[in-house]
Parts: sequence; C-alpha cells; structure tokens
Amino acid sequence: MDFSYPKEEKLKSKITIGLLFTEGKSVSKYPLRLVYCHEKKETTQQIKMGVSVSKKYFKKAVDRNYFKRVLRETYRLNKHLLIPHLDEPFAFMFFYQTKERLSFDEINTKTIQLFEKFVAQLAQKKAAQAKATDSSSTELS
Repeated sequence: MDFSYPKEEKLKSKITIGLLFTEGKSVSKYPLRLVYCHEKKETTQQIKMGVSVSKKYFKKAVDRNYFKRVLRETYRLNKHLLIPHLDEPFAFMFFYQTKERLSFDEINTKTIQLFEKFVAQLAQKKAAQAKATDSSSTELS
C-alpha cells in the first residue's frame, strides 16, 4: 500500500481548480468538505488533491498552514479508501471549515467518514447510471 503524496498528485492547475468551483460536486462531513469533479485532461494520476483553510476562520498564516498540513497528512494516510473505487481520474479540493481547533485524531476520523460517504455517493451514482443504461438498452430491443 502506497502512503505517499507525490508531487504529481498535488492539484496545481488553475483551470482545474476553477472547474472544481464551477462544475464540482461536494460531500461534507462537518467540519470537512470535499469538492470533486472528473479530471478532463489525460493524466496518469488517479487523483489530484488540493487543500484549503479559509482566512475567515484562521487569521494567522501559521494556523492555516498547520491545518493544511494536517489535512494533507490525513489524506495521505486514508487515500487507500478512495483509490480502488475510482475508475477514472478525479480532482479533489479538501476544505477545513470551522473555527474549532480539532485534534489530529478527530480530523482523521472525520476524513475517514468523509471518504466513506464519497465512495457511497459514487457507488450510488454508478448504480443509477447502470440502471439507466439497462432501461435504455431494453427500450431499443
């Protein structure tokens, strides 16, 4: 199992980030939010991940940087929950959205719950698409 967070996996493209905010869908598990969309351009990486902590909640850059490090670490440790369920490349943006200063363990637990919720939502969407495909192929017969 690969627990790394290589440079190729970091979300840096302004175009993709803009796409996340215009067309992206979201999953939340307080105080975390995951915004995602399909990666449009061809890439070898399964996931592109970015993290964000709002200046609204933490005025000091030191505090924002600390929580961004924690988010990256919880992602790195738990991305194995996502990868087997992705059949095409995804771009993700991971947000910390509260003034509360949660511990690493609390954030890690919420991250696991958030990833499980995302996987469930993805499975539900795939099932709905499969059902729609089956019904349309039945109508054509």
